[in-house]
Amino acid sequence: MIGLCADLKVVVASRPIDFRRGIHGLVALVSDALKCDPYCGNVFIFRSKRLDRLKMIAWDGTGMVLVTKWLESGQFTWPAINDGVICLSAAKMAMLVEGLDWTQVSSPHVKQPRILA
Repeated sequence: MIGLCADLKVVVASRPIDFRRGIHGLVALVSDALKCDPYCGNVFIFRSKRLDRLKMIAWDGTGMVLVTKWLESGQFTWPAINDGVICLSAAKMAMLVEGLDWTQVSSPHVKQPRILA
């Protein structure tokens, strides 16, 4: 299973894929097209041409995990189609998978400590 921890890196491919691809084809796509190591522990998310489907792969330390999800109604919120990837936080990934609009959520401002002289 894919564990959601705060430091999880989630990579979303912005171009739709052929949804007939299986786990081996997605691993090759991560390696060749995205120029990433599919065994690094990151989560890689792919979209179909239909906006209601996604596939995710992740290496969990013992094997490769493949997750496929179809929404019964509605569509996933995806970034604009272009070459490349975008990175999401674990919280935004959870929202994406639930079918919520993750683009409407902003990260809270984190205050930096001040050094008093």
